[in-house]
Amino acid sequence: MASEDRYAISVDWLKSLEVASSTGDSMSFVSHFLSDGWFRDLLCFSWDFRTLSGLEKIHGFLSEVVDGKTRLEHSGLRDFKLDDRIAANAPSPFKLPGTQGIQGVQGAFTFTITKPAALGRGFFRLTQDTDGKWKALTLFTNMQDLVGHEESSEDQYGLHEDRNMTWEEDVDARFRAIEADPTVLIVGGGQAGLMSAARLGRLGIRTLVIEKNARVGDSWRHRYPSLTLHSPAYQTSMLYSPYPRTFPNYIPKGQLANFLDSYAVHQELCIWLSSSIASPPVYNSSSARWTVEVQHGDRKVFINPKYLVLAIGSGSPYIPTWNGMDEFQGALYHSDFHKDAEQFRGKRIVVVGAANASADICQDFVAHGATEVTMVQRSATCVMSSTTAEKTYYKSPFPDGTPVEELDFRNNSMPKALFLQLKNSGGIQDTKMLDKELHDGLRKIGFNLTWEPSPGSGEVGLEGFVFIRQSSGTMLGISCSKLIEGRVKIKQGDISYFEKDGVTFEDGSKLSADVIVLATGNEPIMNAAKALLGNDITDQLLPPVVLGLDSEGEFNQTYRPSGHPALWFASGPFGISRFSSKHLGLQILARELGIA
Repeated sequence: MASEDRYAISVDWLKSLEVASSTGDSMSFVSHFLSDGWFRDLLCFSWDFRTLSGLEKIHGFLSEVVDGKTRLEHSGLRDFKLDDRIAANAPSPFKLPGTQGIQGVQGAFTFTITKPAALGRGFFRLTQDTDGKWKALTLFTNMQDLVGHEESSEDQYGLHEDRNMTWEEDVDARFRAIEADPTVLIVGGGQAGLMSAARLGRLGIRTLVIEKNARVGDSWRHRYPSLTLHSPAYQTSMLYSPYPRTFPNYIPKGQLANFLDSYAVHQELCIWLSSSIASPPVYNSSSARWTVEVQHGDRKVFINPKYLVLAIGSGSPYIPTWNGMDEFQGALYHSDFHKDAEQFRGKRIVVVGAANASADICQDFVAHGATEVTMVQRSATCVMSSTTAEKTYYKSPFPDGTPVEELDFRNNSMPKALFLQLKNSGGIQDTKMLDKELHDGLRKIGFNLTWEPSPGSGEVGLEGFVFIRQSSGTMLGISCSKLIEGRVKIKQGDISYFEKDGVTFEDGSKLSADVIVLATGNEPIMNAAKALLGNDITDQLLPPVVLGLDSEGEFNQTYRPSGHPALWFASGPFGISRFSSKHLGLQILARELGIA
């Protein structure tokens, strides 16, 4: 199909869709979709994240009454225009995972929202129905900015025309104003908390971050020595601030920690270090304020923010209990506390768990001269080589130098539930073939593989594990070499009990050990939230989980309404925080403006 034909198809479809939208004709709007089409909306038609599949559900959502009008009438989307400022966003052919040949036409577009007055951006994927008419397989609508309150692209000091203060004085004055009356309190100064604070600052919202560690980046700095990010640098970029080109593709944890430290300075974030919540916060619905007692260094401080954002990472270490653990005479600890493999040179090591952390730590022990290293695999693992991940999961459709935010927008334009459906219907097979040699080598040494993140999910691969299990149970192949070389032994089965010199399995077999490391993952984030907030607050949350997918395929709680009017969660991988921090900011800003 010629380029001019793709443009003509896209323009005609958009014009017709705009007529349906501007006239509030929900039946006509829905007629622009395939019968099994998908609609994903972020904040344009409701103050939430919604994914609808099928004409009946899409029509039902748009026909819901808000302030006496249907959602379609109330929002009043109009001024639809193709967005081809970046060539890759212009109308182009597309192919879906697990399918053969070109499926249709895709492209980005911009629009305006009438109520509230806002700017939006969308993405469509069109295919022909049985009558040859072009219809939407997917439509994505995304609020970009509230008119008159657009995100600033300059630092605060650069906005002052009359500079009677130095930069240092200006930052100090702004920090004192934030500390005196923060609109938002973010608990946690890891990457999610830092990016959320930076985003809120660009939207003019006073934000204070409290971080329990003594230095920004310590949550990474204190992890096991051999840790590197398992995702490429481009995909793990921080908001507004790409990594230097001199950084390696897989960034070591110490280098990342130092970058986060500098990020906080460069983004001019107000952060209290060595600070944590001292007692469960209390919310006053009359004043719409929290009372939060903060242990700030060696003193206690009470602050009264309007909104509380929990950016508390991946939860506390999960430590299973087995009979006899207190009788084991060797070293026993969780992988989060692995620091120094050298001290165990010449020892027998057992690492319980078979995912990324386990593989990294086994490799660390091998490199430091352990006599014997055994990985205990209690359930099958999803394994993908880093080379295949870069060709598939991390592949960008954009030319080098394109801001990663464009990749975030494109990735989020595809409904997660549809993506997993397509992977399960055959899209995973090509990916598996790329890693056939790796997988054959792992099976040969007794390592069990899976591509199903949960019972009934089907074979959806790495993406499914990221969406459903927050990457738990995955291993990216940068850590597989020592397994295949046979320098790490594999033991299958469940542990029955500990003895003074090792562990005994349910099948009666035994492993002797001087050191046992529990690479058993982390507790659910909600457990940490309950410890911080108490049950009175967390009992208001629906559902009582963070991350994982809801019935529509949207992440639970994260960056969206939690069930409590003034409590939010900021969590997930770098890309989720980079993209969704904008939606967190827009929701809080809209509440401050009285329009949400």
